[in-house]
Amino acid sequence: MQPRTPLVLCVLLSQVLLLTSAEDLGCTPGFQQKVFHIDQPAEFIEDQAILNLTFSDCKGNDKLHYEVSSPYFKVNNDGSLVALRNVTAVGKTLFVHARTRHAEDMAELMIVGGKDIQGSSQDIFKFARTSPVPRQKRSIVVSPILIPENQRQPFPRDVGKVVDSDRPEGSKFRLTGKGVDQEPKGIFRINENTGSVSVTRSLDREMIAAYQLFVETIDVNGKTLEGPVPLEVIVIDQNDNRPIFREGPYVGHVMEGSPTGTTVMRITAFDADDPATDNALLRYNIRQQTPDRPSPNMFYIDPEKGDIVTVVSPALLDRETLENPKYELIIEAQDMAGLDVGLTGTATATIMIDDKNDHSPKFTKKEFQATVEEGAVGVIVNLTVEDKDDPATGAWRAAYTIINGNPGQSFEIHTNPQSNEGMLSVVKPLDYEISAFHTLLIKVENEDPLVPEVSYGPSSTATVHITVLDVNEGPVFYPDPMMVTKQENISVGSVLLTVNATDPDSLQHQTIRYSIYKDPAGWLNINPINGTVDTMAVLDRESPFVHNSVYTALFLAIDSGNPPATGTGTLLITLEDVNDNAPFIYPTVAEVCDDAKNLSVVILGASDKDLHPNTDPFKFEIHKQTVPDKVWKISKINNTHALVSLLQNLNKANYHLPIMVTDSGKPPMTNITDLRVQVCSCKNSKVDCNAAGAPHFSTTAVLLLSLFSLARL
Repeated sequence: MQPRTPLVLCVLLSQVLLLTSAEDLGCTPGFQQKVFHIDQPAEFIEDQAILNLTFSDCKGNDKLHYEVSSPYFKVNNDGSLVALRNVTAVGKTLFVHARTRHAEDMAELMIVGGKDIQGSSQDIFKFARTSPVPRQKRSIVVSPILIPENQRQPFPRDVGKVVDSDRPEGSKFRLTGKGVDQEPKGIFRINENTGSVSVTRSLDREMIAAYQLFVETIDVNGKTLEGPVPLEVIVIDQNDNRPIFREGPYVGHVMEGSPTGTTVMRITAFDADDPATDNALLRYNIRQQTPDRPSPNMFYIDPEKGDIVTVVSPALLDRETLENPKYELIIEAQDMAGLDVGLTGTATATIMIDDKNDHSPKFTKKEFQATVEEGAVGVIVNLTVEDKDDPATGAWRAAYTIINGNPGQSFEIHTNPQSNEGMLSVVKPLDYEISAFHTLLIKVENEDPLVPEVSYGPSSTATVHITVLDVNEGPVFYPDPMMVTKQENISVGSVLLTVNATDPDSLQHQTIRYSIYKDPAGWLNINPINGTVDTMAVLDRESPFVHNSVYTALFLAIDSGNPPATGTGTLLITLEDVNDNAPFIYPTVAEVCDDAKNLSVVILGASDKDLHPNTDPFKFEIHKQTVPDKVWKISKINNTHALVSLLQNLNKANYHLPIMVTDSGKPPMTNITDLRVQVCSCKNSKVDCNAAGAPHFSTTAVLLLSLFSLARL
C-alpha cells in the first residue's frame, strides 16, 4: 500500500457574524481582507504602524471597537495595527476581532518566520494554543475555533471545519467532549461527512470560557480510524457585564485637619468580563458629593486604584465648622477603561470626619455658688462647661477634679454622662458649728488628651463657694451605747446610772429633757431633768426580754428648739446571775414490770435556769420522811443525772416517790417533785397497766428515753 500523504486544507477561522441585515446589498459587512502575511522583523517597534485593516459594518461603523489576541498590540481607530512596546517574538499567528452594534468579524495575521512561544496564547481571547496543534504524521487537520459570546439567531451556525487529507471512503467524523456528549450536552456538533463544526445556541463566556473537544474518524462500524485529535473552542468575550460593588457598605474615616492627600479608603468594583480585555478594565470617578460645602470637590478618587483621598486644605477639614461631618460620595466604576461605550456601576461611599481633641472644655462662669444644710448629703450644685468637640467622643466628655479646699474629703464631683456637667456632692455631713463656709477649686479636663497645639487655660478652672446652713440638730448621747452591769433581783428604786446628752447647736444654748423610748419589760424610770435612771421593778436575768444576760432599753433626749430636735441613746444592762431558780427533774413518770428481773426504774435528769455555779452538780435524794428506805434506791450517775431502782419487786399499782434535787448555789436551792411509778403486769410480751390506772410505758422504754437524754448532755 502506498503511504497516506497528508494534505493541508484550509480551516475556516474567520467569519462575518452579522447581527443585523445589511440594508445596502452592495456592501458586505466585515473586514475587506481577512488574512494577512507579515514577515517577522528583528523587532516590532513601539507605536510604529505594521499594517492597516479595513472594516465596515455598512452602517457607518458607529462605536467600532478592536481587540487583538496579543496584549502587545492594538488597533487604532483608523485601522492601523501598532505595537504597544518593542517586541521581538509574538508567535506565528495574531487574530484581530472588530465589533460594532451591527456587525463583527475576525481577521487572521500570519507571522512569516514567527516561532511558537510558550504562554503567548494567554491573551485577551484566552487562547490555549494560538498555532496549530503539533501533529505526528496525521491526516486530521484542526485549528482553534473562536466564537464570540452572545451571538443571536439563527442557529445552528457553522463556526469551523475539520478536514482529513486521506480519509477512507465511507468513514465519518465524530466529535466528543464537554459541550457535545458531556454536560452541557448538544452545544456543538459536526457534520459527519464534511467535517463542518457548528454551534447550536448562544454561548456565555462567563459561564464557560473554553471547550476542549476531540475529533476522530470512524468506520461504518464505529471503530476509530484516526484520532482523537483535540479541538479547542474559545469563547470571545463581549462587554456584557456591568461593574458591581460587592463589598459594601463602604464607610471611611478621616481625622479633621488631615493634610491634603490623606488616603481615606479604597473602594473597588468587580467586572465578570475577561480581565485580560478592556471589557473588565475599570476606571473610577466621583459622580456626586453630598453635601457640597465648603467645597464641591472635597475628595478625589484614583481612577485606576480606587483610592479616595482628601484634596482640600486641612483648614477646610474642621469638624466644628462643617455643616455636616458626614459626606456621601456616589462612586462610578466604568469598564472599557472609562470610554463612553463602557458599562457603569455605582456605589455610595460614606466618609466620616472624625473629631480630634482640639478644643479644651471651658467653664461657663468662673464662680459657682451653693448652699447646703448641715448634716445633709447629696448633689449641691451642677457645674456647666462648654466644649466644641464631638459629644460622642472622649474629646468632649469632661473629667472633673477638686484640686483645693477639700482636706476632709467631704466633697466629691462626678460627670453627668448626658449633660457633661460636673455634679458636686457632699459625701460627709458638714457641721455648721465647725465651719459655715467652704471654698473649692475645681479643674476640668477631657477624657482624651488634647492635641499638642492646644492646652488647658484659665477657663478650665472654677471656684465654688459653699454656704452651710445651721439646722437644729438633735442632742447626742455620750457614750452611745451606754453600758452598766448589775445583779438581778436588786431592790426596786436602785439607781443604775445617769445618762448624758449634749446639744451640737452650741451657739443656741438650748435645754434638754429625757424620756424613755423603749423599755420592753417596764423595769426602768428616768428623771426628765437630770437623766438619772433607776429601777421600778425587779430585774430578772431569766426574763424573756433578756438576751444573753443583756437587757436593752432606749432613751430620748429632746432639746428646746422650735421645732424641737430629738436624739436617741441606747442603754445595755448586763445582769449578773443570782441563785433564784430551784432545779427541776425529768421525767416525772415511769413504768416497771411486777416480775422484772432488772429492778432499774428510770434515769432522772435535772436542769436549772440559773447560770454556773448556781446549777450542777445536782444532789438527788429520796424524801425519806414519807418513803420507806428498803423499797427504793437512788444512785448518782454524773453531775446532772441519777438512777432510780427497786430493792424488790412490787405488786401492780401506782406509787408516788418524792424526789428531792438540790443545786450548788450559795445558798443552795432545793425542789421536791413526785415521781409517779406504775408497776404493770408484763405477760406474753404484753404490758398491762390498767389496774395501776396509768399509761403503758415499759421499764425498758423509760430507761432508753432516759439514757438518750443523758447522752445529749
